Amino acid sequence: MHLTVELTYAADTTAVAAALSDPEFLRWRSQDRGAAAATVVDLSGSHHAGFTLSLRRTVPTDVIPSQLRHVVGDQLEIRQAEAWEAPVDGRYVGTVVVEITGAPVRLTGTLLLAPTEDGGTRHVVEGELHASVPLFAAAVEEAAASAVRRALEAEAQAARDWLARG
Repeated sequence: MHLTVELTYAADTTAVAAALSDPEFLRWRSQDRGAAAATVVDLSGSHHAGFTLSLRRTVPTDVIPSQLRHVVGDQLEIRQAEAWEAPVDGRYVGTVVVEITGAPVRLTGTLLLAPTEDGGTRHVVEGELHASVPLFAAAVEEAAASAVRRALEAEAQAARDWLARG
C-alpha cells in the first residue's frame, strides 16, 4: 500500500531539522505520545552535515482493529530509523524505515523537508507499507496506514509545540 503524508511547520527547514536531530526533542516527542516503555534514541551527525536516528518504543495496540488484536497482543514495539542527508539549497532529503514487531508491518520510504513560500517548512513522508500477515494483510495495512498517519500528525504537533517554545 502506498502512503503519502504531508505536514507543515511555521518554522524554516533549518529549525525543523535542528529539532528532528535534537536528542532531547526525540525523547520528549516519544514521551508526549504516550510510549508505554522507555524509548531508545540513537543519534549521530547533525542537521548541518546530515544525521541518522533510530527510535524504539512500545505502545498499546489500541490503534489496531479489535478483531486483529489477538494476532499482535497487548503492545506493539515500533522501531524507526531515519537517515537524513546534509541540506542542499535549504532542502533536506532522507529515508525512513518503520517496523512494527508483533504485527509484521514495515514502512520503507523517503523523507523531505522543503521551504514553503511563506518561510515555513513542508515535511513529506512517502513510502510503501507492507503487512505480512496471511489472510489479514489488507486489513492490517489499512489499520497501520491510519495509525502511521495519526502518529505522524501527533509527532508534527509535538514538533510545532517544541519549536514554539523558542
